[in-house]
Amino acid sequence: MAFASFYCPTPFQPRAKVLLAALVLMLATLFAGAPARADDISATARSVVRVVTIAIVDDEVVGFGHGSGFAVAPNRIVTNAHVVELAARYPGNVVIGVVPSEGTKGFEGKVIAIDTVHDLALIEFTGARLPTVALYTGPVDEGSAVTALGYPGNVDLATARSAADYIHPLAPIRTGGVFSGRRQMEGTAVMLHTAGIARGNSGGPLLDPCGRVVGVNSAITQGEEGDANFGFAIANSELAAFLARAKQPYAAVGTQCTSIADIDKADRDADAQALGLAEVTRRDAAARAALAQEEAFAAARMTADRHRENIMAIATLLLVLGAMGIGAGTLFEMQGKRSAAIWGWSGGSALMLGAIIVFVLRPTGETLLPKGTSAPSPSVSITPVSSTKALGKLVCRFVPDRSRVISSQTTDVPLDWGTAGCMNGRTQYAENGSKWDRILVPDQDQTVSLMQFDPATRQYVTRRYFLSAEQMDTIRKIRSQVTLKACSPDEAGRANLATQQAAIRTALPPQPNEKIVYTCAADSGSGG
Repeated sequence: MAFASFYCPTPFQPRAKVLLAALVLMLATLFAGAPARADDISATARSVVRVVTIAIVDDEVVGFGHGSGFAVAPNRIVTNAHVVELAARYPGNVVIGVVPSEGTKGFEGKVIAIDTVHDLALIEFTGARLPTVALYTGPVDEGSAVTALGYPGNVDLATARSAADYIHPLAPIRTGGVFSGRRQMEGTAVMLHTAGIARGNSGGPLLDPCGRVVGVNSAITQGEEGDANFGFAIANSELAAFLARAKQPYAAVGTQCTSIADIDKADRDADAQALGLAEVTRRDAAARAALAQEEAFAAARMTADRHRENIMAIATLLLVLGAMGIGAGTLFEMQGKRSAAIWGWSGGSALMLGAIIVFVLRPTGETLLPKGTSAPSPSVSITPVSSTKALGKLVCRFVPDRSRVISSQTTDVPLDWGTAGCMNGRTQYAENGSKWDRILVPDQDQTVSLMQFDPATRQYVTRRYFLSAEQMDTIRKIRSQVTLKACSPDEAGRANLATQQAAIRTALPPQPNEKIVYTCAADSGSGG
């Protein structure tokens, strides 16, 4: 069994020398490439480049090679050390070309760090900013799906019409396979896989299903007829160590890869659970309120009944006393005591009249509830949170179970939510039902972010779309029509912002590449 690296040497026939000389002149006059698709692997493809090396001594092309690479910073590329080995053989006489998968031209680069033991190199170039990839630092299970991206030389040989095709921006070739296990190759940790690769894939990334780098393709097995072929990629641990030695910052993510569909389902389940808990809480509150109202109503009824009974007792007593007075007057009349009889009749009549008045004016028995209470009702409504109310300073914390992260940071996000969708005192959000949205379209990066805040649940969600250069151009043209940027109390202006953002949303893919969910609470440090 033999091993072959992916450095792609080309035999130098006279005609080939002419083509290669022409290739040197065309490095700065390239044409646009094909746009990437809106999936995770294609999102990473925006970061993959072809690396071309040409050695020229005494105006003669003495060496040519090409491989692949990927951006770990907007202007820095990782590739294999053997892809740029011409630079060591012909110091000062090698042109290193970096050809992005998109755009209109390539760029000249230089090697700023190299590790020939672990077959890794770092190239720097100027003139453009590339989207960067993230390194996956979590475990990779055997049998997991992997994808290789790069520029295999056998495809070039089959399709290239001239040397110019080697510097023509094209989307990289993707091939799929499975991760077959970790091995050691000459003291370097490598990942064995079955993704189809060939010479020219050198330095290209090996990806997990989320488009995160798990290795750098470096070699293949060459077996006898009938033997299976395997690829070897420099392991993510070796790449991380190399970048650390080169003092090169990079994005690293350790969370497992999940699909947007799974995350959305988890989100719906969590929302349903939250709504269920809210409904249980509402019912408990309603039951307690109803019980309190029933007790207040019963106490009020008892008080009303007791008051009515007391009044009736007074009326009865007056009636009895009045009858006794009239009876006494009659007795005095029979005894010839006229004056006493008149007093008896007068007093008795007055008491009986009082009894009649008290009886007529007696309470009806209607229950008089205490101030601030009402009669029991079947249900009690809960006043919703106002969507336009200011909430003040908040701290929003990452919720991993409800998020899908490919390359973004997940540190806490401080917010200052003001009146009517004013974020941090400067950025106006647009109403979307009870929620508030803002779409960020940067001038340089190829990522559109849709940020949404829900004042009722205090949930902050960022959806990020990794787009091609062509898609970004389209969306930037729509964004140029957005005039409202600073906070404004003008409802018509906010409505217009919502309409303009809806137009941007229609130009976005159906699903984002990332969905990052935060839950927000009052910032205890602010006194809020």
